[in-house]
Amino acid sequence: MLRRILAAVTSAVLVLTALTACGDSGSGSGSGSITLGFSQVGAESGWRTANTRSIKEEAEAAGIDLKFADAQQKQENQIAAIRSFIKQKVDVIAFSPVVVTGWDAVLKEAKAAGIPVVLTDRAVDSDPSMYVTFLGSDFVEEGRKAGRWLVEENKDTKEPVNIVQLEGTVGAAPAIDRKKGFEEVIKTNPNLKVIASQSGEFTRAKGKEVMQALLKAHKDIDVLYAHNDDMGLGAMQAIEEAGLKPGDDIKIITVDAVKDGMQALVDGKFNFIVECNPLLGGQLMEIVKKVHADEPVERRIVTEETVFDQEAAKKALPTRKY
Repeated sequence: MLRRILAAVTSAVLVLTALTACGDSGSGSGSGSITLGFSQVGAESGWRTANTRSIKEEAEAAGIDLKFADAQQKQENQIAAIRSFIKQKVDVIAFSPVVVTGWDAVLKEAKAAGIPVVLTDRAVDSDPSMYVTFLGSDFVEEGRKAGRWLVEENKDTKEPVNIVQLEGTVGAAPAIDRKKGFEEVIKTNPNLKVIASQSGEFTRAKGKEVMQALLKAHKDIDVLYAHNDDMGLGAMQAIEEAGLKPGDDIKIITVDAVKDGMQALVDGKFNFIVECNPLLGGQLMEIVKKVHADEPVERRIVTEETVFDQEAAKKALPTRKY
């Protein structure tokens, strides 16, 4: 009888040991789950807040162990976070780069450690072999969409149309590309002239501050093109405080389509918004699963987006998720 009990206990211990060994196979978390290290730009806008929420919610829904780091819009913080992820031996690293340049060294470190990297929202100028894929919008096309609307609106205009541009963070991919796409299209109409272009750092406060200065420097502004809604909303306040009517005295074009921006469009204070979808979490988690399983993924995955005039905004706003 004693022998039978001892044999049963020994067998149970062996089974438990085998199960424990299997569970320890995940490299990042000490469990069978996938560990994702994600470095976010910061919380500079409503768009970014929605993007962060999407990533956190979708990681939880997918059962992915998420290690999240907020860079507070500083590249050195992102690089430190990525190095921390490498040290922790996470399974996959994803990040939305603050700026385009300066990533070569840390990406080489991730590759040497055998950890695949996924870019989200923004691109880098490093060797594409340093990362697996890039998920995000086509920022140049967003700029073109903004430009096309303005060209169409002014197709019969014979007088000069003076434009001021609020650019995003200096060196950031959306700032570079939204400017490029917009200016590429508007040059087809010689009456459309950008008379001033300055960074508003993608924030509402800076957008207001810069617009106040532009209004003092230029008395003949017809159009504002802001690289995101938040800067546009800040500029809208500056325009109102200067005794002018946003959307009428100065037409406003923005990019993003967050709720506050859409409300401004419905209210007639914005004139046109190009959508940039922040809800990338679901797509990102699917990519992470495929990458971890060594399944092929496309090198460039572009998100689907649209544009909004006032009528389209009225229809979309009641069910807007961000």
